[in-house]
Amino acid sequence: MSRFNYIEPLVMLATIMQWLVLATVTGILAGAGCAAFLLALEYLTSQTSPISLGVQMALLPAGGLLTGLIMYYGYKLNRTGLDDAVISAVHRQSGRMPFLTLPVKPIAALVTLSAGGSAGREGPCSHIGATMASGLGKALRLNEELRKRLVACGVSAGFASVFGTPVAGAIYGVEVMVIGRLRHDFLFPAVIAGMTAFETCLWLGVDYRYYAIPMPAYSHLLFFKVLMLGVLCGAVAWLFVEMVRFSTHLFSRMQRRFGIWPPLMPLIGGSILALLILVIPTDYLGLGLPLMSAALDGEPMPFFGFFWKILLVAITLGSGFYGGIATPQLVIGAISGAAFAPLLDIDPGLGGAIGLVSVVAGASNTPLAGILMGVEFFGGGAGIGYFAGAGIAAYLISGHRSVYPDQLMAYPKTSWMRSKPDLPLGQERIGLSYGLLRGLARYQSRHGRHRRPHPPRE
Repeated sequence: MSRFNYIEPLVMLATIMQWLVLATVTGILAGAGCAAFLLALEYLTSQTSPISLGVQMALLPAGGLLTGLIMYYGYKLNRTGLDDAVISAVHRQSGRMPFLTLPVKPIAALVTLSAGGSAGREGPCSHIGATMASGLGKALRLNEELRKRLVACGVSAGFASVFGTPVAGAIYGVEVMVIGRLRHDFLFPAVIAGMTAFETCLWLGVDYRYYAIPMPAYSHLLFFKVLMLGVLCGAVAWLFVEMVRFSTHLFSRMQRRFGIWPPLMPLIGGSILALLILVIPTDYLGLGLPLMSAALDGEPMPFFGFFWKILLVAITLGSGFYGGIATPQLVIGAISGAAFAPLLDIDPGLGGAIGLVSVVAGASNTPLAGILMGVEFFGGGAGIGYFAGAGIAAYLISGHRSVYPDQLMAYPKTSWMRSKPDLPLGQERIGLSYGLLRGLARYQSRHGRHRRPHPPRE
């Protein structure tokens, strides 16, 4: 035992040094790739943002067709049989990803977002980070477990690059893998990679915006109000997940039922979007970051504005456009939080911040990352208690669903439910716990014995 105690600190020190090198290299590679994508996106969206309504209506279906062609023919380059979904790469592919398809999703996302598709930036960035990390692991001939950690580092680096919140982004990349369990052995390399990628993006000229939200002193009454706001925004997260899932299923069923050539599906989605913006403001297209900024600045938000954003995102991603799904959560959360805040006598700017944290925590099942994102975006102090209460309430009320269907279920969110661990969402077969079922059976038995018989019908 004494020999083990002597060797253990040396092994831990060697582990720290190992990941300082591997995670730093991963962060530099991912940060450089993400910076190139983000700067290209900034340039392209600046060219298409001032266009007229008529041109926008034509651009959406054209962008849909081009996106469909890029995705359809780009993936013919993948002859490895490997999936390029980052969560699948960690859980089912031992950290291996196809490298030749690296540019496909970023290019498709550039087309989607510059054409006005309602999606996010973090999907292509996490894809860039994970693919870079997988390639690095292959080049260094790392073992299976190290490759999995390295890919998780790449995912974290991608999220940190987009949000400008390096710690929250790093935690998000780890927490998003499994519901109910956090791999602590992933945390150190993820944080190193996230910080390095963030600094690399800053050095290459990527700008980030942060928000000064005045945080009131802690009070029990305000904390209770914030909890209620978290529940409302958790319900919005629930609606978001279900609408994206329903839209994806509907377009997929349409494609199979009528034998539509896959690249035409985003064209159909773009055409529907083009018709919708005749009645829905074009502010809800694209990333929607100006709407988020307005909500966080305390400007009045339409009460059902979040629904329009959810609808456009669901059609965009469900029809086959490509983009991220985390940035829309920030926008939807800020809009809904600011809209609901006056109902609870909460400042709209604070409500927007609480809503942002809550929808991220609920839709992605990442309460810790959501709380840390609130701290890095808006500052700490008393705010961290409000972010924690609302974020965890939203996480619970959103139930066992996610915008990431590849997430594994480790533990249910309540002791009143049970499931077989480590199965993907949709395969976990969550049911009521045996104790709750026994209690219900006893109640029904007692209720049945004492129930008066109904009189016979006339």
